[in-house]
Amino acid sequence: MRMFICAAALATASVLVSGCGSTVGGTAAQVPAAGPGGGAAPADPAQRGTARASRAEANPRGAGPAEVSAAQYRVLTGQCRYADTERLREECRSAVERDYRVGKANPSLDCRAYSGISLCGALPLSERERRCADDAAAAGLDPRRAEAECYVSP
Repeated sequence: MRMFICAAALATASVLVSGCGSTVGGTAAQVPAAGPGGGAAPADPAQRGTARASRAEANPRGAGPAEVSAAQYRVLTGQCRYADTERLREECRSAVERDYRVGKANPSLDCRAYSGISLCGALPLSERERRCADDAAAAGLDPRRAEAECYVSP
């Protein structure tokens, strides 16, 4: 536990110093662990896990693709590899290409990192992943953490 806390502190410190920089090897970028307003998940359960909810967080005006930094865009595209099926992975990639464009960093985009895995926006959870996240949250795990853990677990 102490090692996890130290790693989290180091990751947070590095984010504060460098912003959303990429990691070695071109993998997902480290991003702030909390989003705006404390980083809570979308309040409307119907919007959780949808690309539309993610886009609304990043671009409240809804006019065209939301502008995000190159690092945020890498996280968004990189997290698609964790979707349950090839169809969901393709839908995720298409949604990112449609809903986001590279520009300046978007502080409204809900980005977080858990256990060395960076994620941004609402996650496209399958039914299995949604059940897993709901069960884990009911057992006391933070709902955002539960979604992340269930999304990246096989």
